[in-house]
Amino acid sequence: MLFGDSLMAGYGLPQTQHLHVILERELKDKNITFINASVSGDTTAGGLARIDWSLSEKPTIVVLGLGANDMLRGIDPKVVKQNLDLMIKKIKGVNAKIILAGMISPQSYNTEYKKAFDNIYPDLASEHKLIYFPFLLDGVALNPKLNLDDGKHPNAEGVKVIAKNLSKYILQAYK
Repeated sequence: MLFGDSLMAGYGLPQTQHLHVILERELKDKNITFINASVSGDTTAGGLARIDWSLSEKPTIVVLGLGANDMLRGIDPKVVKQNLDLMIKKIKGVNAKIILAGMISPQSYNTEYKKAFDNIYPDLASEHKLIYFPFLLDGVALNPKLNLDDGKHPNAEGVKVIAKNLSKYILQAYK
């Protein structure tokens, strides 16, 4: 299950180019079915509010990729971490493996905020012994050829890069 925001939901793209569809193609030999439970615009508070309902699908692997919208809104990193921590505990409660897809604050944020936000994901991955994908947009962020005109969301080629990067973590969880 993909549980994130617009970066995983397929914002601005036809469904055939959404991340879950590309991942299924990328991993077709493993016969994995992906549920895209991502919601554009979602924050960690929104994710926490809907996680129980999403977990009723009984996923075996959850790619947790929330926090970008919290960061864009300047939400206190302590709150973001607490929300993610609670979601991780709920996911563990249904015995699903977790891949934590991290996010990095841009250089334009003040040093204190950037440091606190950027430490959320590695800290949680270490605390909970999770499979950790350090930066969901690795190789895609700030590359105009891989993003929609808004410069924030991956285009179809950007989604392919994310899928390729994410596939190795999914295969690690799939073992």
